Amino acid sequence: MTEPDELPSLAKRFGALVIDWVLCLLISNFFGDPLRDGWPPVLVLVLEYGFFIGLFAQTPGMAVVRLRCVSFRDGGRIGIPRALLRGLLLALVVPALIMDAHRRGLHDRAAGSIVVNP
Repeated sequence: MTEPDELPSLAKRFGALVIDWVLCLLISNFFGDPLRDGWPPVLVLVLEYGFFIGLFAQTPGMAVVRLRCVSFRDGGRIGIPRALLRGLLLALVVPALIMDAHRRGLHDRAAGSIVVNP
């Protein structure tokens, strides 16, 4: 397991989230109005996390800033169902703000995941 000192900074994690959020805003313009309705980009974010983290262990934003989201137990991929759960809880924002010594928010603990440097 990764030691807390070797974990990515919160700034790096936030940077990845901002990149992903901008992509979600752009994509949600195809089927909704993100300026009028708040749900289209949130839906895209949850689906993006489910697909990309579930299959590739990183979102496009994580790839840009060089992060991976892997299983806390064995370091492998977490799969689509757990990645969707993680994305859904992340969309609630509050779970991400409550972290343990390994910088795992409630969304990471519920999904059994951890964000690491590759």
